Amino acid sequence: MTFKQLEAFFWVVQLGGFAHAANKLATTQSAVSKRVQELEETVKTQLFDRSQRTARLTEKGEEMFFIAKRFLRQREEALEQFERPEVVERRLRIGMTELPAMTWLPRLVNAVQSRYPKAHFEPDVDDSFSLREKVLSERLDLIVVPDLFEDVRLLKTRIGAVRNAWMCKPGLIDTKSKLRVHDIAQRRLLTQGQLSATGVLYEDWFKAAGLEPVERITSNNLVAIIGMTVSGLGVSHLPVHCLKPMIDAGLLQVLHVTPVVPDVPFVAVQRADRRSTLVTDLVRLARDCCSFDRPFQAATESA
Repeated sequence: MTFKQLEAFFWVVQLGGFAHAANKLATTQSAVSKRVQELEETVKTQLFDRSQRTARLTEKGEEMFFIAKRFLRQREEALEQFERPEVVERRLRIGMTELPAMTWLPRLVNAVQSRYPKAHFEPDVDDSFSLREKVLSERLDLIVVPDLFEDVRLLKTRIGAVRNAWMCKPGLIDTKSKLRVHDIAQRRLLTQGQLSATGVLYEDWFKAAGLEPVERITSNNLVAIIGMTVSGLGVSHLPVHCLKPMIDAGLLQVLHVTPVVPDVPFVAVQRADRRSTLVTDLVRLARDCCSFDRPFQAATESA
């Protein structure tokens, strides 16, 4: 019995298929299948019931899954105790939403590559809820998302916050009088929708006032929302500091609305049962790099 065999078997079960396991292990599906077969031959027990259309674990397969999980975790913990960062060779899979990607991702990439020069950094940019599912299924080691959901299976560390404001094309809205939430609700809203944690935050903001926006355009692409706002298609809630150059250039106008939408806290999230020295260090690097002040920050900039 080898760690490669246990690893292949574990990820086939964990990810729900040989193809997913092969992608996770950066190998071929046939190689994964061979390792699983070798494991079955070693223990002289069938781990999968292949009589059905989809292979399912046998009773002994269920037992082997927990054994494999325990052995692999112990191996990872042992390696982390003795490995220096400069010799770590593994995939570092970090997911984040679009705003961190368009502000401080370059700085994070540089920080991770400087500390772990032999590691392979794989960023994944997606919506908050998709990222949550990916970290839960262990397709990602760590995610950076707005802190707007609770899950006992996850461990969160606050790393920063972003200040947003309602914005529109200059001249689209008369700003001589004070604006309130019902004034915004009467306008066409450009939002990121229910797949975005911030989209959910804005929905809650309107519901707290007993209002429902009369019209909206939904897009999960932040850059597209910025473009539509500049085009005068509606009103959106956008990050203030990183869009300051566009505000100063007269492309966007900040609307002062009461009550204000709270600042959005961002957290680094990992599985609560998969704590490790390596991921803890990645959280620290993310916290050090986190800054929403400027777009596409150079790797050498400080926060």
